[in-house]
Amino acid sequence: MKGMIRNISRILIGGMVILCSCAKNIEKIPLELNTIDYIFDKDDSLGVNAERYLSGIYFTVPRGFNRVGTDLLDAATDDAVSSETGSVDVYKLATGGYTAATFPSGENVWATCYAGIRKANIFINNIDIVPLKKMVEPGFPKKHAYKAEARFVRALLYFELLKRYGGIPLVGDKVGTLGDDMQLPRNTFKECVDYIVGECDHIKDSLRTMAQTRAVGEYQSVTKGACLALKSRVLLYAASPLFNGGNIESGNELTGYTNFDGNRWKLAADAAKELIDRKEYDLVPELFSDIFITVDGAEGKTNREIIFVREDGKGTGIEVINGPVGYSPGTANGRTSPTQELVDAFPMKNGMDINAEGSGYDVSDPYTNRDPRLGMSIFYNGHPWLNTSLETFEGGRSHPGTLNMETKTSYYMRKFMGAFEATNTFSDVYHDFILFRYAEVLLNFAEAQNEFSGPDADVYAALTAIRKRAGIDAGADNRYGLKTGMTKEEMRQVIRNERRIELAFEEHRFWDIRRWKVAETVVNKPLHGMSIIKSSSGRLTYTLSEVLTPVFSTRQYLYPIPYDEVVKNSNMRQNPGW
Repeated sequence: MKGMIRNISRILIGGMVILCSCAKNIEKIPLELNTIDYIFDKDDSLGVNAERYLSGIYFTVPRGFNRVGTDLLDAATDDAVSSETGSVDVYKLATGGYTAATFPSGENVWATCYAGIRKANIFINNIDIVPLKKMVEPGFPKKHAYKAEARFVRALLYFELLKRYGGIPLVGDKVGTLGDDMQLPRNTFKECVDYIVGECDHIKDSLRTMAQTRAVGEYQSVTKGACLALKSRVLLYAASPLFNGGNIESGNELTGYTNFDGNRWKLAADAAKELIDRKEYDLVPELFSDIFITVDGAEGKTNREIIFVREDGKGTGIEVINGPVGYSPGTANGRTSPTQELVDAFPMKNGMDINAEGSGYDVSDPYTNRDPRLGMSIFYNGHPWLNTSLETFEGGRSHPGTLNMETKTSYYMRKFMGAFEATNTFSDVYHDFILFRYAEVLLNFAEAQNEFSGPDADVYAALTAIRKRAGIDAGADNRYGLKTGMTKEEMRQVIRNERRIELAFEEHRFWDIRRWKVAETVVNKPLHGMSIIKSSSGRLTYTLSEVLTPVFSTRQYLYPIPYDEVVKNSNMRQNPGW
């Protein structure tokens, strides 16, 4: 009987092999007939089937663009709202309208992450059977690199669970089969952090050191840099107030550390610094918008800022879903409406806050002389697009007030899109979702270093590098608008705002306001758009308008463990408040 179960399991496992862009040929036999012995073939010196299976593991990494229903995760923050008029899943996240049994699609990741972890374990346990001799680069056998890559994806999936739920069950290398006892308890938050960081430390020297280019192939492959970037992010979250002394349930080891330890900030700073000091990555030197559409090795271009991506390839999907409405029929759907709160977070081109005395901000001309990242991240009235100027005033081409879906704020998302300001139509551009990029590592370092030792020269250097690339003026003191002699508290607010604008729409804000434990303050107040009225003479007047009031309570700092998991597992403890 056990032998029969193993055989059935092998057939089912074989059916999980995923064909993707990395596959060279169509399968010679139906996928459902594949077995472990076929995937991990002791006579396959090229490892063709094993490589295809590894590609499937890569594709268990969560997607980023418009994945919550059809909305960006950022539409559940104070940075944006959905332009949809009806009830949508992202509003359930924004207003707390979910339970352990009814959770928004796209964020209900428990089952999908554990499925990916299981696939990784199957690979890790069986890849040694395959007689791979090839090197991915001098000194790095393909077999060892591939096993390390699977362990990285597994560690990343554990982190995706950890930041949502707190401590979760760690299954090690075990691959469950029918009849196994799966009544596993949750591991503590500390045990999960230690496990993920330990995995990163164990595999980093088995990974390739150089990122692959689109031209060479294996473009999305994990590198040592990606491993160090994951470690940096995990330790940053672990050091943050929600988990480091701000536990939402005192004494509960599942929901965070039970004590504060300032040295956790140093561990996070050191992890980021290790990657910075390798000097393998850098900021894209010119246009901020180029980061997201320039693929290393494609069309002879380079992009040293990308560390790890979820590969999606070329297309116009981002433009069609999120671009401004009002052009030729069907050109775009305008799904995402950035808030006035996010627009106001961008400083002036001189680097000064718009509300600072002497900043030069003009309420009657609010988009002139702003941080160039504003125009590269957000469409506003008068912004060039498709060979014309955007009209988001009331009754304008892109805000007529008659469509089922159009901007609610007078803004649309611009980030991630191709350079179509001076063209008549969209064309295919790369839209890989960047999970790790160098600017985040600099911001991770700046935050952790500031929290540990205050705003020293290294903290200023990280921020000025980012602001310089953004196009902010250096100023007479070469501080790019940063005030000298800031306190730790002042620098903290600068760093948090810099993360907000630099990483907007990249799925950081949702988690940042939670790990900083400020969501109850940030979220529970009205969000605004700008109502723009154009007079017969062409004069524009700007008036704030409320568009949504989100809701946030303490229990929302962590997601509820899915109801089905708690019901079927007597050892599974639910999160506080759920």
